[in-house]
Amino acid sequence: MKKKPSKFYKRVLLKISGETLQGNLGFGIDSNVVRGVAKEIAEVKALGVNIAVVIGGGNIFRGINAAAQGMDRATADYIGMLATVINALALQDSLEKIGVHSRVLTAFEMRALAEPYIRRRAVRHLEKGRVVVFGGGTGNPYFTTDTTAALRAVEINADIILKATKVDGVYDKDPVRHKSARKFSSLSYIQVLQRRLQIMDSTAITLCMDNNLPIIVFNITKKGNIKKVVQKQKIGTLVS
Repeated sequence: MKKKPSKFYKRVLLKISGETLQGNLGFGIDSNVVRGVAKEIAEVKALGVNIAVVIGGGNIFRGINAAAQGMDRATADYIGMLATVINALALQDSLEKIGVHSRVLTAFEMRALAEPYIRRRAVRHLEKGRVVVFGGGTGNPYFTTDTTAALRAVEINADIILKATKVDGVYDKDPVRHKSARKFSSLSYIQVLQRRLQIMDSTAITLCMDNNLPIIVFNITKKGNIKKVVQKQKIGTLVS
């Protein structure tokens, strides 16, 4: 007897940009935005879904921009990694305040603030129903948090990466600047690479392609979208 397909993904990795957390402030962390994201994560967790999160640090510091201004690239990237830890702790605080147990795991040791990343430990936290927030990138310079998301998703055997953005999917050109921009309902990994669509960096896309890990790009600013994506409703753009 064939098993019925699940109505929702069982284990997901949510990738959030640091810029999302700044809201309309232009810099830093908007506590209202973080609380909103935490509430949506709680709704997903209530479905019985294992959820892990990777957050960028661009709302605080962008390593690649600092490197372009003359800072040593490796040093700039390490500062950016620290920014991601700040965001991870902010999200953990909001989650804990609404009764969602969570753990922050960092790629480099910061034992006073978070647990060091160990794959088996991360998986065990997920199995116990905790939200796992990964901070510190991969722990290495020259790698983005998009690559971190792809790497961690593969390591924890996630079903899919939920790439949260401020637009409702992937377009052939900037929909803000071009009214004629066309939205894609689905794309292959190769199409993303060949068209140079800025969904995630090429390292992240290639890693997902090599491990057959799908990505959904969707609008996180619309309330309830995280839950809709997890429930396999047709929103955003599927890359597979």
